[in-house]
Amino acid sequence: MNATVEQLAPVEQQATELWVVAALYQFKEVTDPADLQQRLLDLVQTIKLCGTLIVAGEGINGTVAGDRHAIDTVHQFLLDEGFNDMEYKESQSHDKPFRKMKIKLKKEIVTLGVEVKPRDLVGHYLDPKQWNELIQQDDVILIDTRNDYEYKAGTFKGAIDPKTETFREFPEYVQKNLANNKDKKIAMFCTGGIRCEKSTSLLLQEGFKEVYHLKGGVLKYLEETPAEESLWEGECFVFDGRTAVTHGVEEGVNVKCHACGWPLTPAEVAQPSYEHGVSCVYCIDKTTEKQKQGFRMRQSQIAAAKKKRL
Repeated sequence: MNATVEQLAPVEQQATELWVVAALYQFKEVTDPADLQQRLLDLVQTIKLCGTLIVAGEGINGTVAGDRHAIDTVHQFLLDEGFNDMEYKESQSHDKPFRKMKIKLKKEIVTLGVEVKPRDLVGHYLDPKQWNELIQQDDVILIDTRNDYEYKAGTFKGAIDPKTETFREFPEYVQKNLANNKDKKIAMFCTGGIRCEKSTSLLLQEGFKEVYHLKGGVLKYLEETPAEESLWEGECFVFDGRTAVTHGVEEGVNVKCHACGWPLTPAEVAQPSYEHGVSCVYCIDKTTEKQKQGFRMRQSQIAAAKKKRL
């Protein structure tokens, strides 16, 4: 199987006001990932769906958006395929969250780069209430397993930022920074829970004794935890057009710099360094004027395409 095989399905503009957004994953043996990819591609040709689904020998992962019928159709398809223990969460978006529908074939449904066995070796799951009780204990090391730009948008109070740009860097972080803490309580979290399935498996494989993670991730926590009881600070970065969500999984105020991908607060958008789709305070000095001109051309093309659809 190739490292990555991607196929696209056309997506028509949705007529309904709200898009249903479904984030899902399950670690489950898939005997013929290419066949599952093809059948999913055939399915999404018949419904109005956008987003990304990743298929691998170890399971399925992705976030998709569509009308109620489209989401129910793909959900039922996966249930019929035996994915009946999915971590599955829904939210809503007023705007189309993704431009296309992608079905990707990969070696891993979330890329750690180190072989682990999340179906056999995984940490202690905690629901939001149990999580709040644990992470307020003085002897707990709380680690955000997400990437640096996700941490920037928001995180749990007291959480450590590993400063990783990709999840592939997390095993190196563990080796360099946690190797002497194998007898400590380690609590980890991520957006939807999938990265923690692998990170807890990795730590247990490396000999850590007490490893915990937030079941359903930050999205489930924000859905179930009242703001007045929450230990979350800021917003939760999401990989779709909403940029970030807050309590109740409502769309937040952060916007994404489409030049570098970092989430920006309204105050950062108001700075002179910000030019939509071209630069922000985090990347203005990291690109050449020629690159910025290319970004401007791209933005004008996007604007023209949107105007044509209206």
